[in-house]
Amino acid sequence: MSYELWILFTGSLVGLSCGVIGCFLILRKMSMLADAISHTVLLGLVMAFIISQSMNGFYMLIGAAAAGLLTTFIVQLLNSSGIQEDASIGVVFTSLFALGVILISLFAKNVHLDVEHALMGEIAFVPWNTLSLPFLGPIPKSVVMLGSILIIDVTVILLLFKEFKLTSFDPDMAAAIGIPVLVIHYILMGLVSVTTVSAFDSVGAILVVAMLIAPGATAYLLTDRYKVMLLLSGGIGIFDSVAGYYGAKIFDVSISGAMAVAAGIVFFIVWMVSPKYGLISKFLNQRRLTGQ
Repeated sequence: MSYELWILFTGSLVGLSCGVIGCFLILRKMSMLADAISHTVLLGLVMAFIISQSMNGFYMLIGAAAAGLLTTFIVQLLNSSGIQEDASIGVVFTSLFALGVILISLFAKNVHLDVEHALMGEIAFVPWNTLSLPFLGPIPKSVVMLGSILIIDVTVILLLFKEFKLTSFDPDMAAAIGIPVLVIHYILMGLVSVTTVSAFDSVGAILVVAMLIAPGATAYLLTDRYKVMLLLSGGIGIFDSVAGYYGAKIFDVSISGAMAVAAGIVFFIVWMVSPKYGLISKFLNQRRLTGQ
């Protein structure tokens, strides 16, 4: 594929994987936890490097998953002790992220791991960092990583489809029929963590947060059906990435930033024109009721 197609493919993989996983965060009203995890995985990356002295992707995934689960566990612990969830997320998010920044400055000064890179990323460099696969030839490492994580995400969602659905809509009923709600919760957070870190190197945390929240929130405005929402969210994530790339090309700006902006613009448009939850439809319905 050409240089441009690799970038589009990478962005589409990010939009698809983050969009599908983000649906569960939207349904569970845990959107801001995505922001927290996308930043606290930095601590996991640093710890993985300190322990292994390697930037190998496998170690990075293990570290990121551990940091995501640690974030979720501490937030859950604080929330169950009576502290409001938003306050718990704020305290854990800032503390663990700051600890990651400090550890970088102390132990990882001379490696390709820094705060600016983790936050912003640079998808334009993706096609140049390749590895050779049998029968396929040279393929960008980010594409291999993102594709592998997408397969894992889809496989786990299909295997635990009923459990994810019940624990998202009615956790009390799920617990009553014997589903281990907390275990399912941590499995989901693990998926969020590894999905986040798979996109870190190429697009940065800012776009990851946008793709974890905006496509799912947009799909939520368009349908009340669980399966349709998952499919729509993935499709919207792909559209946001493609539209953002061409917007960046036209205006000569950051590709990741343009993709995040495109996700916001699409959400705003849908919020205005959604047939059921849109601002315009609500206004017209109110006028109709007032007229009666």
